[in-house]
Amino acid sequence: MVGERLKKTVRADDVLERLGGDEFVMLLSDIFEIDIISRIAEKIIDTLIQPFWFEGHDIVITASVGISVYPDDGDNSHDLMMNADTTMYLAKERGKNNYQFYTQEMTLRSVERMTIERGLRHALSHYGFKLHYQPQINLTTGRSDSVEVLVRWQHPEWGLVYPDRFIAVAEETGLIVSIGLWVLRTACLQAKAWQYQDGPFRRIAVNVSARQFAEPNLFESIRLVLEETQFNPSCLEQEITESAIMQNPQRTLLVLQQLQALGVQLSIDDFGTGYSSLTYLRQFPVHSVKIDRSFVQTIPDDENSLTLTRAIIALAHEMKLKVIAEGVETEQQLRFLQQQNCDLLQGY
Repeated sequence: MVGERLKKTVRADDVLERLGGDEFVMLLSDIFEIDIISRIAEKIIDTLIQPFWFEGHDIVITASVGISVYPDDGDNSHDLMMNADTTMYLAKERGKNNYQFYTQEMTLRSVERMTIERGLRHALSHYGFKLHYQPQINLTTGRSDSVEVLVRWQHPEWGLVYPDRFIAVAEETGLIVSIGLWVLRTACLQAKAWQYQDGPFRRIAVNVSARQFAEPNLFESIRLVLEETQFNPSCLEQEITESAIMQNPQRTLLVLQQLQALGVQLSIDDFGTGYSSLTYLRQFPVHSVKIDRSFVQTIPDDENSLTLTRAIIALAHEMKLKVIAEGVETEQQLRFLQQQNCDLLQGY
């Protein structure tokens, strides 16, 4: 029964062998991310912990998994097997029903990733996320009339967690799609409340991740949220990174045209860090570009940043696009961007 269940956790090209007694070995090939091994180990444990029905009784067993990785933990089968076996006994010593990598660093990284994934799932169903709103300053009026929406995770033990710690895991697991919809819905409701109170913000800018942008029903999801919240589409700006929109330019054009027809404003985030074709940029119905913070933060000391920022602003204005500079933190940066007639500024 154990063998049959284990078969269902491996891929067609993997090798599963019973060594004897209650010990099995798996050989997983063509894996280039440690996180994939973690997910398989987690799946094995989850599969085997389900009760076995045997001769009228429920029998529950647990699994201890030891993992060694070629070539870091051995460059031949003997060393890999020996190190995996050693690590399996370490997993037993640490309470059984868990997995360990031969290298402690890999174990810690894997455990952190799994902890984050479980935490994100819990946060989604228990209101664990919160939004912060970062003002965007209009250089013509000096007023803040729009904001970028930023998601934070309020963890019960870690406190306020910033995206750089959890967004990569959310992208890998696909949780970013559900998180993104929650962000959009919550931001639309907040902006609507501000508008009822005659608040200062005319528009909210919400990021769309590369994983979200690849979803086939992206447009329909955005349309339904706007319909549900009764939020004016012209007050919503969707920010999409330059690298994401260039992955499939033909599909990008279709999605952007649909959003434009809906009335949504469109902005290219991290502009200047990718390799966009100007031909495509001219075709895309975008309204603004955002200069990446990596250029702004070295102004005025780095001549290359000065040159690139001037060029991006001039090019965007030539294409009738507005320009937002992000990461503006000093008077020198402000003065330089004013001289270049940048449209909007945003801090960090």
